[in-house]
Amino acid sequence: MSFVLVLGDQLSLNLSSLKASDQSADVVLMAEVMDEASYVRHHKKKLALVFAAMRHFADELREAGWTVDYMQLDDEGNSGSLKGEVERALKRHDVDCIRLTEPGEWRLKADIDGWPEALGAKVEVLEDDRFICSHDRFRRWADGRKSLRMEYFYREMRRDTGLLVDDDGEPEGGQWNYDHDNRKAAAPDLFMPRLPVFEPDAITREVLDMVAERFPDNFGDLEPFGYAETRKDAEAALDHFIANALPRFGDYQDAMLEGEDHLYHSVLSPYINLGLLDPLEVCRRAVAAYEKGDAPLNAVEGFVRQIIGWREYVRGLYWLKMPDYRDMNFLGAERPLPAFYWTGETDMACLKAAIGQTKRLAYAHHIQRLMVTGNFAMLAGCSPQAVHEWYLAVYGDAYEWVELPNTLGMSQFGDGGLMASKPYAASGNYISKMSDHCSNCRYSVSKKTGEGACPFNSLYWDFLARNDDKLKGNPRMGQMYATWNRMGADKQGEYRDSAKAFLDGLEWDEGSWTANA
Repeated sequence: MSFVLVLGDQLSLNLSSLKASDQSADVVLMAEVMDEASYVRHHKKKLALVFAAMRHFADELREAGWTVDYMQLDDEGNSGSLKGEVERALKRHDVDCIRLTEPGEWRLKADIDGWPEALGAKVEVLEDDRFICSHDRFRRWADGRKSLRMEYFYREMRRDTGLLVDDDGEPEGGQWNYDHDNRKAAAPDLFMPRLPVFEPDAITREVLDMVAERFPDNFGDLEPFGYAETRKDAEAALDHFIANALPRFGDYQDAMLEGEDHLYHSVLSPYINLGLLDPLEVCRRAVAAYEKGDAPLNAVEGFVRQIIGWREYVRGLYWLKMPDYRDMNFLGAERPLPAFYWTGETDMACLKAAIGQTKRLAYAHHIQRLMVTGNFAMLAGCSPQAVHEWYLAVYGDAYEWVELPNTLGMSQFGDGGLMASKPYAASGNYISKMSDHCSNCRYSVSKKTGEGACPFNSLYWDFLARNDDKLKGNPRMGQMYATWNRMGADKQGEYRDSAKAFLDGLEWDEGSWTANA
């Protein structure tokens, strides 16, 4: 008899540990523990999402014929740690093996590696085959490469899966990437489909009450709560996206609009990362829509790339480079985050919208994360570790394996170009082009320096100036540095003085929200 330990982001009936076990004899162990709930101060909605989905999945397992030993957070005797709950379960059941699918995060793997000695039990850790690319497959791809660009990895994943390629492995439509078609600014008069809202059932309502009581000071709004908590509802959310939003997803995936939280985005990543949806099946559904003529190629390719491209790529990079990756800080940025990252109280309309939405929903789309909150933090010289911990805490789809490379590497350039060929730095002009935020902002995007100027403008040039020793040799930065060098000393001084004055006027977070605070 064995224990099958199922972690909170492994809510799949096709889990490798379940497939390797005897349903008639083995016991599934699931546990809500404070260690996992508090290693960063997670958004209230994220906590509710995970705990409620776990409880529903336990019922799904029971209905499928499994015996489930489930420990709720408030159950008497809960030790507060996964190791502690495994140790207690070993005393309740006569088992000779603890079997689990490998965890997604390095810190958990390091802990579990010590369990055989600490618990005096056999621990069998199986590969997580819900991912398309195994660790060995990614290492083989990365071996000997000077740069680990996602685009080339993505092409191999397309060929491996057969998605949007012909029999010779060539891309559908003759191109691998249709990003040039996916950068349209959205107009407020576009018809925007509304996400389905799932009314909390009795199980979810019990979790919401528990989170409200146990985590009252955590970031974010707990209610209203409308996330799917079951596989059935997550599949309904997928159906809704394919039918209503996918056709225009590509065109407007980079756009931002005041008052529009989702535009044509799927908001399926929380369900995929929990295990409620299978990533490859999600991609196949999107490709089927294209093949039936229900969605254009640029939309479907862009959506597929986010899943079998970026998602698989960042997971591979995470396990290839951890644990050292988390501490990388190529630009030597050391500032804490501005305090408004926790309150949303700022006069910058784009940041107010992105952070306010994050606070309400535990969600913001990729351009809000990369080019608004991420861009500002990098321009301001914030520590990539502080930015990482914020993203890990505030988003409902954030687990370190997927969040850390996207944040530290792509958003903050903390890895010095391992992921991105140049920093994703931009002035206010980019935000003005891709959104309507600037028309509602007290700062003028057309004003470059001084009182009332968009802070992104002076911060952009100040970022280039203070990092010239690290960035001026980057071939993709040559034009920007040429422009900077053509400016007179007086103009350069105006930009740097304006940036300094703005940053000096900010209130900075003093660390009360960081991990283990």
